Amino acid sequence: MTIPNVTANENPRATDTLKTIGLLLIPILLLAGVIALFVFTSGAGLNVEPAAPIESVQFERTVLKPSVIELQIQNTSPQDITLAQININDSIVPYSVTPSATIPRLGSATITIPYPWVQANPYTISIFSSNAIPFETTIGAAAETRGVDANTLLSFTLIGLYVGVIPIFLGIFWFPALRRLGARAFAFLMALTVGLLLYLGIDATSEALEIAGALGGPFQGVGLVGFGILGAFLLLEAVSARQNHLGRSEAQQRMGVAFMIAIGIGLHNLGEGLAIGASYSVGAAALGAFLVIGFIIQNITEGLGIIAPIVKDKPQWLNFALLGLIGGAPAIVGAWIGGLSYSAVLATLFLAIGAGAVLQVAYQISKMILRDNTKRPMPFTLLAGVLAGMAVLYFTGVIIK
Repeated sequence: MTIPNVTANENPRATDTLKTIGLLLIPILLLAGVIALFVFTSGAGLNVEPAAPIESVQFERTVLKPSVIELQIQNTSPQDITLAQININDSIVPYSVTPSATIPRLGSATITIPYPWVQANPYTISIFSSNAIPFETTIGAAAETRGVDANTLLSFTLIGLYVGVIPIFLGIFWFPALRRLGARAFAFLMALTVGLLLYLGIDATSEALEIAGALGGPFQGVGLVGFGILGAFLLLEAVSARQNHLGRSEAQQRMGVAFMIAIGIGLHNLGEGLAIGASYSVGAAALGAFLVIGFIIQNITEGLGIIAPIVKDKPQWLNFALLGLIGGAPAIVGAWIGGLSYSAVLATLFLAIGAGAVLQVAYQISKMILRDNTKRPMPFTLLAGVLAGMAVLYFTGVIIK
């Protein structure tokens, strides 16, 4: 019996794979050596010490219970932080910390403060670390935080319906009237949709950057905004490019654009729901009610934008139902998240994703407008439509802001 002589040369693919892995690992090993050299030489011999400890915390949530204030915080500094003292309106107060007063980097803790707070009164809370570095948060108008129960979920669901679903469907109800429009009016309507989406994208980007500015350094808020915007934009662009190669009819392509608009607006409404839910969760019920009324007025125009690409067609009622739910229902989910477990990181990411989505859809509609109006360009009509769309959201924004 002869045993075959197996050598590495008889499996060239495995050999090439090993060589590739080795070549990929060499720079990583060299980089590890450079880092080790830097560490063991005490930072190239500079031995620079900061003039003061670098400490920061992220206030994640404030919960008000009868005679109790709870603060949920996260340590976003480069090293551990030990809490030493808490002041409320410049008065030292007792407190307890769970799990420990020493919070590791990126660790979280819950501070429980027995305090007889008064309904609707403002409070400034200052937390001091063992290095006497203060961290401050404010309660604009104290109100008891609602717990997670069936009534609370129902309330936030109704808010999402008022803000997202109902206004979107009311905008869709304009469909029969829009079918009577002529070519110039239709071009104006499409350009108005572009203006709406551009304004929504700019506004969502601004809100995302505002929240990102309050995030701790490790979360890299601006980078998170960029990731969300570009990720959503490129994903929808890839989906659109794939659909264009499926040989669909023009009517199917227009319906695809309508669904993309609904997705983009739905992601934007998710961020709106977060804002409203968060307003109620921190006790700013009046602000929350104000936002609800403002968003109801604003979102009826978003329903108009969703149906604009399909005005020439005769879609089934099921398509209208899906478009309305996709565009409006995310506001319900946003209200749940914002009201029951608000996260500044998630708020930043969702707003950025919404911005990227609506900007990408505005880009797609712009290409459609240019393609459909090559034989009969209407530049001033299109300009007026874009500016009108932006103006509508600007003036409704005056109500919200």
